[in-house]
Amino acid sequence: MPSISLAGKDFPITKKVTSIGSAPSNDIVVEGPDVAEAHAMLHFNGQTFVIQTTDRKLDVVVNGKKKRKMTLNDGDRIEIGTSEGAFSILKGGATNQNADAEQFELAGFRKLLEFSESLLGSYDIPELLEGLMDAVVDLTKAKKGFLILMENDGMAIKVARNVNKETILDANEQVSDSIVEKVGKAKKPIIVSDALNDDEFSSSQSVINLNLSSVMCVPLIDRGHMLGLIYVGNDDVAHLFTQRHLDLLTAFAGQASLIVANALMVNDLRLDNVALAQKLHEKRFGSIIGACDAMKVVFRTIEKVAPTSVNVLVLGETGTGKELIAHEIHQRSPRSKGPFVTINCGAIPETLLESELFGHVKGAFTGATSTREGKFQAAHQGTIFLDEVGEMPLNLQVKLLRVLQERTITKVGATSSERVDIRVVAATNIDLEEAVKNGTFREDLFYRLNVVMLRLPPLRDRGDDVVLIAKFLIDQIADDLNVGGKQLGPEAEAAMRKYPWPGNIRQLENRLKKAVVLSDRAVLTPDDLDLPPEVLVPIMPLADAKEKFAFRYIMEALERNQGNRTKTAQELGVDPRTIFRYLEKDFEPEST
Repeated sequence: MPSISLAGKDFPITKKVTSIGSAPSNDIVVEGPDVAEAHAMLHFNGQTFVIQTTDRKLDVVVNGKKKRKMTLNDGDRIEIGTSEGAFSILKGGATNQNADAEQFELAGFRKLLEFSESLLGSYDIPELLEGLMDAVVDLTKAKKGFLILMENDGMAIKVARNVNKETILDANEQVSDSIVEKVGKAKKPIIVSDALNDDEFSSSQSVINLNLSSVMCVPLIDRGHMLGLIYVGNDDVAHLFTQRHLDLLTAFAGQASLIVANALMVNDLRLDNVALAQKLHEKRFGSIIGACDAMKVVFRTIEKVAPTSVNVLVLGETGTGKELIAHEIHQRSPRSKGPFVTINCGAIPETLLESELFGHVKGAFTGATSTREGKFQAAHQGTIFLDEVGEMPLNLQVKLLRVLQERTITKVGATSSERVDIRVVAATNIDLEEAVKNGTFREDLFYRLNVVMLRLPPLRDRGDDVVLIAKFLIDQIADDLNVGGKQLGPEAEAAMRKYPWPGNIRQLENRLKKAVVLSDRAVLTPDDLDLPPEVLVPIMPLADAKEKFAFRYIMEALERNQGNRTKTAQELGVDPRTIFRYLEKDFEPEST
């Protein structure tokens, strides 16, 4: 059996993946200031052993050279931190007995490898567990085998198989409770060669009733946690199992623990995905996910305005999903079978924007080699979405106003107008009312566009929506990029709720893409999402929040009263000295 000798201790290698590090949960615990909690993994594929560090910043020293990954050979010298030792594959002796034992052990490891390869990619729980026990019965030459898993602080038989690969129906009546109890408490494997004559178990009622002879029982342990145990027996032959059988079954159980734990985790993920799909169905509005009160107001407004032809103005920060809202309005309107055309008014140079919007005739300007339709004609009998309309130049605002009033467009260089049948949905992250005051946006155009206004809340104000959206995006990203599925850990969910998300859903999606692609963990952490504690916004104490709100409210009232403090105090029902007190306070301006 292969082994590593470190710091004067021998560690037999009995698993396909053996963990090495300073944490007590590792298979091989190596202490030292330079040893990480999870430092390295030793992988066995049935023929070769490969040692690999768990992080790019870590290394192991093999034969005097620093390595992150290396195939080990018999006799290699290994250093991890200050611990030094040797890797060795123990060779069989000259006797036939040793040779037979080595062949048996080799056959066992081959069976272990075959089982791992055939089942590692399958997470059908019943099929996987039955395959596990069939392999165990075949490997140990037992007549029956039982897989017993922890369940509600107790143990339950999940699989019972006989030598013919059939399910044993009366499983509970064929297992010794006393043997199971001993292994469950001690978490150590045992072998009972002749149960009826065994000093410890011969008086056990279950042993007597079952007329037991040869029994082996080994625990299934994953990272220090008891998953259950494997129990095999033969009631016809005493002394059937030897220490070699027990060692091999223990090694097999180590690999089975990993596979069963992964399968149970994936099964939990599937159940979580079913629950998530149900939540998404309940909290989805078309292609939009959301359940917070502010989004419910938006959804109710869409339901009312979509069947009409009125223009809609969508306001919200960058990345809040304004185009999704516009598309949902289109999909729920009588124009849903017509085109939905999008143009970003802030992304096209002013010299080209007019042609993009209204089209041009041949020869209208240098490069106009043919007549071309614009976005408004392309959206005929459908919907046009004018994104970032607040950045449209003033001269084009005049022409857009004429289109909205007359429902006609004039191509650049043309002398006649053409009618268009369109519905306009516009969006911007600019405060258009302020832009009107500053003279950068026409007031008459503002009122033409703003027949109905929808204000989209930023992601930081949407509560649990951020987690629900993130889970949906993780599944979508995993499918699109063809990578393994990931899950949000509880710490990651808590961090996401605290982070202000200045880039909103677009920023969230980018962070999730990076995490899904780069993280080696199945469960994502705050660090995977670049959300360490220092970037999270602390929750403001209630007293401070009240003071900040009162200050802002008084400032707004003062502005409405043109700075008249006495009149403001009268309207607010407070003493004028209260107004002066708040004016003397030094509040930091709110971030936008």
